[in-house]
Parts: sequence; structure tokens; C-alpha cells
Amino acid sequence: MAPDPIPFDRDRLVAMTGLDYLHAMLAGEVSPPPIWAVMGLRLVRVEPGAVTFHAAPCREHGNVTGTIHGGWYGTLLDAAMGCAVMTTVPVGATHATLEYKVNVTRVVRPGLQVEAVGRVQHGGRRTGVAMGEVRGLADGKLYATGSTTCIVLEG
Repeated sequence: MAPDPIPFDRDRLVAMTGLDYLHAMLAGEVSPPPIWAVMGLRLVRVEPGAVTFHAAPCREHGNVTGTIHGGWYGTLLDAAMGCAVMTTVPVGATHATLEYKVNVTRVVRPGLQVEAVGRVQHGGRRTGVAMGEVRGLADGKLYATGSTTCIVLEG
């Protein structure tokens, strides 16, 4: 049984590589950001330059037209792409999203299980660039794509 997750601790974050921190989160040793629970996101795989999330929107993630709000797709892709960049961040640094773009190609209905994969295209000393895709777990269909640029921040 994994120990109780440790709440966010900036000192612990900068004392580890981004990859090690995400592995600790995946192991349940570090608590994920609260927004992930609100949005129904679950980190399921971490490797150098790539991360995978599983998610399923709820009715509460809907918008005025009864479909899933674009912010849900944005949050899912920002998490996947940003965490992919985080895997390249060294000890003593963090990162932040500078900009991201999302293209919704197909509507995700409430309860549909999807997988979001973020992959680094460039992991530099000052910036990271990543792409992301959201696909249905059961049907493999493409539901959304995204791209991001992150800044790497020292200590």
C-alpha cells in the first residue's frame, strides 16, 4: 500500500527532476493538482518526453449548448502537454504554460473514456514545446489535438 500522498511542496518539486516528481505523483507519493479531480483527469503513464492521462467528462463539464465545454478539452490537453514538458525539466527548475492551442475535432459525450497523450517536440533550457492528442479509449477516434509552448523557470 502506498503511503498517504504528500500535499504540494515547492521545495520538494525543485529538489527533483520533473520526471522524478511525476513518477512520485504516479506512485501516489505526491498529491496531484486539485483541478485534476475537478475535471476527472487521471495520470496513468509517465516516461521521458511523454505522459498519458485518462479522463471522462461529466454532465457538470457541459456548456450552454449541452456539449462538453471547450475548457475541459483545454485543461486535459494543457495537463498532458505541460506534464510532457515537465519530464524534461531539471532539478532546481519548474515550468509554466506560455500559450496553448486546442482543436476539437469531435464531441466527447459525458462518460466517454478518453486518453490524452502529450509528447515533447523540444525540451530546451528555457522553453519546451509539446503536442497532444485526445482519443477515445474504446474507438480510437481523434477527439482533439493541441500544441503548447512552456517556459522553464529556474528555482
